[in-house]
Amino acid sequence: MKFKQQPLIGAIALAAAFTCGSAAAAWPERSITIVVPTSAGGANDAMARVIGQAMAVALKQTVIVENKAGANGAIASEYVKRAAPDGYTLMLGYIATHAMNPALQKLRYDPVADFEPVGMVGSSATLMVVSPKVKANNAKEFVAQFKGGKEIATYASAGNGTAPHFAAEMFKLSTGLDMLHVPYKGSAPAVNDTMAGQTQVMFPSLFTAMTFVKNGKLKAMGVAGSKRSALLPDVPTLAEQGINGVDVSQWYAMFAPAKTPAPVLEQLNTVLNQILADKAIGKKLVESGAEVETMTLPQMRTFIAAEQVKWKKVVQATGLKAD
Repeated sequence: MKFKQQPLIGAIALAAAFTCGSAAAAWPERSITIVVPTSAGGANDAMARVIGQAMAVALKQTVIVENKAGANGAIASEYVKRAAPDGYTLMLGYIATHAMNPALQKLRYDPVADFEPVGMVGSSATLMVVSPKVKANNAKEFVAQFKGGKEIATYASAGNGTAPHFAAEMFKLSTGLDMLHVPYKGSAPAVNDTMAGQTQVMFPSLFTAMTFVKNGKLKAMGVAGSKRSALLPDVPTLAEQGINGVDVSQWYAMFAPAKTPAPVLEQLNTVLNQILADKAIGKKLVESGAEVETMTLPQMRTFIAAEQVKWKKVVQATGLKAD
C-alpha cells in the first residue's frame, strides 16, 4: 500500500525537524518501503500503516508498506538483511523477529549483526483470549475446564518463536495444563480461527485482540503482564488468578539493514520519535491497545542486546522448543 502526502496534525512541526546535517539532507530522494514480517491485519501491519502515512507527510516522499509474511518473520528479516543499506528499505520488526525466535532456533539472520535499530514504536500487553464457544470466563475456569478432562485444548499462535507461542508454553508450564500447539502464518489467521472455535485459546497482543474483545468475538481470560490494562480494567492479570510466571510484553520497533549510514539513522530516529509524539498518532495507538515508547539510537542498541540475553535465558529455563 502506498501513502501519499496528506494533512496530518503536527506535519509542519515534523518536517521542520528533518533538515539536520548535509549528509542526511540528501535523503530521502525517492520512495521508502517498510517491510512487515506478518500478514495484513495483524498488529505489525496496523502500526506500519499508521507510521507509514505519517512518514510520507513528514519526509514528503511516498512510503510503501509491503507484507512479507512467512517462516515466522524470517522471510522479511532475510529480505531486509540483504537490502541496500541506504535508508530506503526498513522493517517494522518486533519481539519475535529480533528476540524470541532467534533465542529459540537457528536462523539465517542475526538480529544484532545484520540490522541497525532505528527506533522503538511501542509495546502491548499479552492477553489470554478464548473462543466464545469456550464456557470458561477466566483463566482459572479455563484450566479447570480442560485439565484432567477428555478434551485437550488447542492454542493458536502466530508461528513458532512468536510471543503467543512463548506465552502459551509458559502458561502450560505454570498450570500443568496440556495444550496442543497450532502455529499459523501470522496473528490474523490465528485470531480468526480462535474466534471461529477451530482453536480454543490464544495469547495475542492487546493491540491485536482489542477490537475482537470489545465486539464479543473473543473472550478475555486474563492479562499476561504485571498489571491490568486501563482499556480492560475488569480483566485480571494471570498472576491475580494464581498463575505466575507468564509476563510477556510485546514490543514493536523499526530496523534498517546493517551499515546504513549514521546520519540517515539519526534522521530516521528523529522522524519516528516526532511522529510518535504527535497526539493524534499516540491516541490512535493507545486506543488500539499499544503504549507508545520512544528511544534514542544508543538506547535501542542497549535494549536489543538485553533482549537477546533475556529470551535465551527463558528458553534455557523452560526447555521451550520449536514445534
